[in-house]
Amino acid sequence: MFHDRDLGDALAAVRDEHAPGALVLDTDRDFETLDPAVAEQLGLRADALDPLAYDPAWVPDDAPEILSRLASGTFTVGAPGDGGVTWTTQTVPPTVFVKPRMEGSPAGFVDFLIAAALVEAGADLPEHFLGFFGDAYPDLAAATPLGPADTYQLAYALYEAYKGVRVRETFAGWTDSRPDLHAEWLDAGRRLEPRLDGLAREVATGKTGFPAAAELACSAIRHAGEGGVEIPTPFAALDTAAYVAHGPEYAVRWAEKTFEKLAE
Repeated sequence: MFHDRDLGDALAAVRDEHAPGALVLDTDRDFETLDPAVAEQLGLRADALDPLAYDPAWVPDDAPEILSRLASGTFTVGAPGDGGVTWTTQTVPPTVFVKPRMEGSPAGFVDFLIAAALVEAGADLPEHFLGFFGDAYPDLAAATPLGPADTYQLAYALYEAYKGVRVRETFAGWTDSRPDLHAEWLDAGRRLEPRLDGLAREVATGKTGFPAAAELACSAIRHAGEGGVEIPTPFAALDTAAYVAHGPEYAVRWAEKTFEKLAE
């Protein structure tokens, strides 16, 4: 199921700086959530396992099953939305997974995603948005008119925005030290720009659902900043130091104000 991935000098240097000793593994199959028996195979590669322990009280009764599973005490790695390159800090040292769905993607882009995963894994960030929101997750659900699945998608997007603001200065600082990875970071942002143009209008006219728009705009925040992409309204309000400072409370208040505005 898992195979060591060869890293070039640039990625090895990112790992040494941000997540020393981290495992970077290719996986035999795509996955959202690993079966516990498969997840436990990681214990054969890692020095130790450190399973997450989320409070079941954080999970509303009608939330998607995966959130109840995360809060159940069952060793759970991965969740819907994690993408083709993802990471876990439930292993010691952390592990980055590169899934088969990345086959055929430009090698430089895949390298950037691996580098970004290494930076995030070493940044003392929660592994999942449930760990970010904690007991504020029911407040987020109550702040929107969305159903449980759409609330999940919105929470995922909001946490992507938070991570983006937290780590993008690292990517921006690679201009001279890691120019190839820096160029991939810029290029990935530029490729998002056409999809961001007119996004606010698409939401207003119902052409694009709000959770889907949030996922796109919030993923772009890691590519914003000076010289980066421009984040559309209302998602630009997440591209702030205030979000980093106040975290989930800021996100819940943003959701309340945003949906109040949409209802006018």
